[in-house]
Amino acid sequence: MNDGSKAPGEDDRPDIRKARRVLKRSLAETSPDLEDVLQHGASLRKRRLLRNLRPMLPEILAASFLQCVVYTAFILNASRNDWNNLAIVCTVLFALPFAIALALLGFRRQRNTFSIAIFVTFVCFNVAVAVLSGLRIPVSYTALLTAYLIATAAMIIANLRLHRSLEDRVALLDFPKAQEVAARLAGHVAVISDKTADIGAYDRLLIDTRTHHNPEWSAFLTKAYMVGIDVTPWFNFLELREGRVDVDTFDVSHLAYTPSQIYYSKAKRALDLFAVVLTAPITIPLGLALWLYIRSLDGGPAIFVQARRGYGGRSFNMLKFRTMYRGQQGGATQTNDERIITGCAFLRRLRLDELPQLINIWRGEMSLVGPRPVAEYVAQESETAEKKFIHRTMVLPGITGWAQVNSGYAGNTHEEIHKLSYDLYYIKHLSFDLDLLIIFSTVSTVLFGRGAR
Repeated sequence: MNDGSKAPGEDDRPDIRKARRVLKRSLAETSPDLEDVLQHGASLRKRRLLRNLRPMLPEILAASFLQCVVYTAFILNASRNDWNNLAIVCTVLFALPFAIALALLGFRRQRNTFSIAIFVTFVCFNVAVAVLSGLRIPVSYTALLTAYLIATAAMIIANLRLHRSLEDRVALLDFPKAQEVAARLAGHVAVISDKTADIGAYDRLLIDTRTHHNPEWSAFLTKAYMVGIDVTPWFNFLELREGRVDVDTFDVSHLAYTPSQIYYSKAKRALDLFAVVLTAPITIPLGLALWLYIRSLDGGPAIFVQARRGYGGRSFNMLKFRTMYRGQQGGATQTNDERIITGCAFLRRLRLDELPQLINIWRGEMSLVGPRPVAEYVAQESETAEKKFIHRTMVLPGITGWAQVNSGYAGNTHEEIHKLSYDLYYIKHLSFDLDLLIIFSTVSTVLFGRGAR
């Protein structure tokens, strides 16, 4: 029977008795809320919501106003005068981008910026329409569809701006290469060596898995997790920050694909064919006009054929429009290069000389996006210098690629190995979102001269 007596030795330790006395005295003198817990050593999480929402505000406000204006225009055009219903719908449309942005903040650590923005906007918009329908409010579905397209475009841009502006306050736990890593990050990265240091001012903590996954650092890392700090291996953070892998440490066995990546890789061929067919009404007449232009100025074949290294290391004949006078091919081009046919420098700048590669895509030899195929002699020289160069042929080569928009053209073997780090990053992070980002970056480079050459 329990008579309330204590077992021998229970609470005999002086430090326990002292802690109990202090705790009872402090709780008796204060109100019973969580501020008391904070006074006893608990941590307070930092508020990041407004700071993260700030870069998205231009697109949020633009979408809110545009949706209301477009919806009102549709209603007025239909000669409707139910102003109360119009006010309710416009209020919902105005608030919707803010709700979508708050939802996107929950996915701010995800890399699939395009698909997540599209999915979240679709879900939130359908919920809003369902609520309006449930309230028996007459709506114009044509106007709502137009508003939905506006919201989707705006939230995609807003999500991109969010990810580009997420400059976390980063700290790096000390280890033998800490100073070298901090220098590569090219920012104000604090190196922490004290296990009792205050980490409340940081958003992300970089660790070295071999150094810090041990009992000595476990309490420190546990506290970081509990206060909401992202704990990331430094090499993963550096890879995502630079957009390229470390070729020296890369190994195919390190690749770990998600099911969505596998499904996308299977669908990529169908999307390539769809893009070729969809653009055929434009590309075929344009290609025929360029073919006639080159033939009229310099005669001879207007198509240039070169053996390139393709998928699985197999060679294929890549097609391009010939932009140099006959007998002048070869070597890197220079500014005002006299070998280039009159007017073809403009074609090269817009990359219209690569239109015939749509035939390579149709044949299954290339994709719209992938590592840019190199000439056979370049591949052989690069593989001699770096054995891992063969790994870039694990996916179909592309008309444009991640290395192309980040590093441009390579003039020697050393630059080819540098581009390899971007190609391997693309293979590792292959996704629909990354392909879209590459396409948009390519269009930006071609039209506005932004990005790699």
